[in-house]
Amino acid sequence: MPYQPIPSDFALKPPRPRSSWRNPAVAWSLVFSAVLGGAVFASAPPQLSGGLPPSAGTPSTQMVSQVVQAQLQALAAQDATKAFALADQDLRTQFGTADAFLATVREQYPMLLHPASVLLLKPETEGSIALQKVRLSDQDGTAWTLTYLLNRQQDNQWRISGCVISSHGRQVLT
Repeated sequence: MPYQPIPSDFALKPPRPRSSWRNPAVAWSLVFSAVLGGAVFASAPPQLSGGLPPSAGTPSTQMVSQVVQAQLQALAAQDATKAFALADQDLRTQFGTADAFLATVREQYPMLLHPASVLLLKPETEGSIALQKVRLSDQDGTAWTLTYLLNRQQDNQWRISGCVISSHGRQVLT
């Protein structure tokens, strides 16, 4: 007797939940974005760099902003060791060395090296996780948003675990 499908063979099954954090493409995107974001902010002229005033936010949100700003400044100064030290252990393991980290930023994210403008927005924290958004525009007038993900370490220090970069296209002011 040939196979006769039964109705249950065609029943729709709920999709398996997928964790985007475990997807290698997402993980690499976050890593590359973190590196590039640092380079852009660090290379911006001081008068164009944004940041939180010393009195803004809680001590925890101030520390989040300081970590992202420090990495951006280290990348602008081509200080691979300092920029790499601000990444969490998982990110450092993915890149292996500080030089490999900096090389990736140089090759994959040129908009971060010489931005026309940079603005560090107010970070958001929830327990041991924080998000820091950075807005920048490159020399061609393309606007970018960088979203850094940071994790609080066991020693209460914030470390960068990834970054997502999205383009908003060319911005024209009239």
